[in-house]
Amino acid sequence: MTDTSPRAALTDAIRYWEPRRIVYNLVLLVVVGVVFLAHLPASRSDVTFGSLQLLFVLAVLANIAYCAAHVVDVIAQLSAFRSVWIRFRWILLLTGIAFGGVLANFFAQGIFAHAT
Repeated sequence: MTDTSPRAALTDAIRYWEPRRIVYNLVLLVVVGVVFLAHLPASRSDVTFGSLQLLFVLAVLANIAYCAAHVVDVIAQLSAFRSVWIRFRWILLLTGIAFGGVLANFFAQGIFAHAT
């Protein structure tokens, strides 16, 4: 086992997580887009300045939540389980994408779905 410095662990975490943030955001965008399209034409009337502001705030909060993976990653890399963590951190990625997708669906349904 080689000791990893905090700087090296943080650099590795950023190198791993930041390119994958694009996939995370695309999944959330697709989920919101599908909900919007599924509720057309009524969902068009829900596109207001206020709803766009809400979607923007939710997107920022989703990306702040994504940063939690960095903290978990750095801590795991500084532990004795670094080699195992590196091989299996993709599970945290998939779990986070799934959780974010479910939350995006929940909020998009609240914004765009109406009882007709």
